[in-house]
Amino acid sequence: MTETMRLFLYTILLSLISLNALAQQVVKGKVSDEADGTPLIGATISVKDKNAGTITDTDGNFELEVASGDEVLVFSYTGYLSQEIRLDKRNSLDIRLQSSSQLLDEVVVVGYGVQKKSVVTGSISKVSAEDLRDMPVVRLEQSLQGRTSGVRVTSGSGQPGSGAVVRIRGTTTIGDSNPLYIVDGVPIEGGIDYLNQSDIESIEVLKDAASAAIYGARAANGVVIVTTKQGKKGLMEVNLSSYYGLQNPWRKLTLLNAREYATLLNEAAGAAGQEILFPNPASLGNGTDWQDAIFNYNAPMQNHELSFSAGNDRSSYYASFGYFDQEGIVAT
Repeated sequence: MTETMRLFLYTILLSLISLNALAQQVVKGKVSDEADGTPLIGATISVKDKNAGTITDTDGNFELEVASGDEVLVFSYTGYLSQEIRLDKRNSLDIRLQSSSQLLDEVVVVGYGVQKKSVVTGSISKVSAEDLRDMPVVRLEQSLQGRTSGVRVTSGSGQPGSGAVVRIRGTTTIGDSNPLYIVDGVPIEGGIDYLNQSDIESIEVLKDAASAAIYGARAANGVVIVTTKQGKKGLMEVNLSSYYGLQNPWRKLTLLNAREYATLLNEAAGAAGQEILFPNPASLGNGTDWQDAIFNYNAPMQNHELSFSAGNDRSSYYASFGYFDQEGIVAT
């Protein structure tokens, strides 16, 4: 091969390398939230109308090789509005995506899955921690009274600490009509009376088959989903919740005293043609007021709850202690 031919081949090779370098370019950048600048992990970056693309790393950064003719990149992320960005010969981009509340409202988390909101509208009721904060209830189930439509909560008896009866949209089965309780994703038997009120983050009630289908036949009577509080990153937080109250009978029945009762019996005996039972009813006086003897007036009720929580990048903790004491309004 002559020197001229060798030089000609080298020139062609260098030209091809140069053309290939010009045909490809690497675009780098970062994708973050428009509101607070939080990096979006796993955001999708793709070349419009082509299969080429990539996703962001844990810091929101990305790197994508594009051809010289690719002028538009599409940025998308779940719960955010997609954006189409023209490169205009740029190789570095800083993209801020805007969150879309409308997109988030289209689905509702149910158990371990999601469903369209149009399917479960009116089927889910929620009580948040803010709603529970100023409610001095004896049992946690009572916090649902008057706050969730289609849910009836009644007391089994007037005895302090007695269980509450919860019925979601009435009695639906012949046997056990109690709802299924889920606490932090774990099914619980026997109710949720062991939980402290201040430890609750939220309570959600699933009331029909569409919303509770994920739990199968156990959800025939509805589902009560309880989410408890967890430790958060930051300095240790100490919270104390306490209240003290007095209980009294709502009202007393108007009854006859001993003298009035004896008089009434005398009148009944006379009307029946019998002898008078009490010759001198006035001598009996007022007698004993058995309602006053039975009722425990100003019966105390108190509750104290103390919690500690904190966390860091590797772990978190939440610990709480509770004390509850209630005396009944009927003396024992």
